[in-house]
Amino acid sequence: MKVDLIINASTIACCTEGEGAGIIREGYVAVKDGKITALGEGNAPGDIKGPGTRIIDASGKTVTPGLIDPHTHLVHGGSREKELPLKLKGVSYLEILKMGGGILSTVKSTRVASREELMAKSRKSLDRMLLHGTTTVEAKSGYGLDFDTEIKCLEVAAKLNASHPIDIVSTYMGAHAVPEEFRGNTQGYIDFMVKKVMPYVRENNLAEFMDVFCEEGVFSPEESRVIMQKGKEQGFKLKIHADEIIPLQGAELAGELGAVSAEHLLAASEAGIIAMAEAGVTAVLLPGTSFYLMLGKYAQARKMMDRGVRVALATDYNPGSCPTENLQAIMTFACFGMKMTPEEIIKGMTLNAAYALDRAGEIGSLQVGKKADIVVFDAPNLEYMVYHFGINHVDTVIKNGKIVVENGRILQ
Repeated sequence: MKVDLIINASTIACCTEGEGAGIIREGYVAVKDGKITALGEGNAPGDIKGPGTRIIDASGKTVTPGLIDPHTHLVHGGSREKELPLKLKGVSYLEILKMGGGILSTVKSTRVASREELMAKSRKSLDRMLLHGTTTVEAKSGYGLDFDTEIKCLEVAAKLNASHPIDIVSTYMGAHAVPEEFRGNTQGYIDFMVKKVMPYVRENNLAEFMDVFCEEGVFSPEESRVIMQKGKEQGFKLKIHADEIIPLQGAELAGELGAVSAEHLLAASEAGIIAMAEAGVTAVLLPGTSFYLMLGKYAQARKMMDRGVRVALATDYNPGSCPTENLQAIMTFACFGMKMTPEEIIKGMTLNAAYALDRAGEIGSLQVGKKADIVVFDAPNLEYMVYHFGINHVDTVIKNGKIVVENGRILQ
């Protein structure tokens, strides 16, 4: 069901370039052929309305661009609720990984899962995301770590992209951990990725980006540099899990190699923040992960913004360190954990998130000519959405000019 006009919106957050979120009060948005054709304050011009015009009355509601989640691990098997007692006893994320849990536990579950099982599980997660306002999502591989399973997961993401309303941007992340069969032979695993898996992924257009987990006990900065350089040579755009737990100059590496985004960044140094700013690297921050891992600290969002770094926000949806598909929950953690304002938060989940996926020319803001990916929230303003937490505020979701969520259900 297409939509032609949204009227009487209490708040429209355009999320355009510059300071603030480009707020329009009491306004309208017009749509045609899947694109935004006009928007502004007051009543829509008379020539926009006509016979058969499909109108959404957004009185008392807030209109934003479709939310964009630029960091998820969408396709995986199993779950890891059995690790919860360890977390409550203070066992760290890296310690659980060394014990054979964490990522390696999910690798085992993902390897034995059929394509049909992975498809059904991932589709269910996408449905939850859509119901909460997400219209574009990044999906990383990295829970296979062998050839067949990595390709299986990327092919599942590709099929879902073709069949689900949400647009999926795929990232190859074989460098998520060193699998058991390569224990003690990290260089052998790097050679395997670079020579066998990465060429196949690129040749078959299964991923636009590649990512590496640069962390103590996983991939060193030197190893990460090699993997990223080889990926760049093969045509991948670069991302990096940087300085999540231990400061390892991952942010500096992102700046050095011109990564599109650096992600996590809880332990990023001042030099790393400056390097990102100078290279135009988007920082993707994941406050839900800080909360869920009970780290007691969050990334320095304010310092990054003050230094000129573009800050995006994401769920980090995954089975171990942030098992949520709900970007609205992340709004709460970003506000109270990182002291971001509601306008900074919505910008971080729209335009800045689009930059993290190299899509800012198409999505992420309400502007004439951009895709009509739009969310109508049953909240009078952005502040209310953050203030009244723990519920789903979505009223309507529009994707490419078509209503895909209405009255709390996905339309077929």
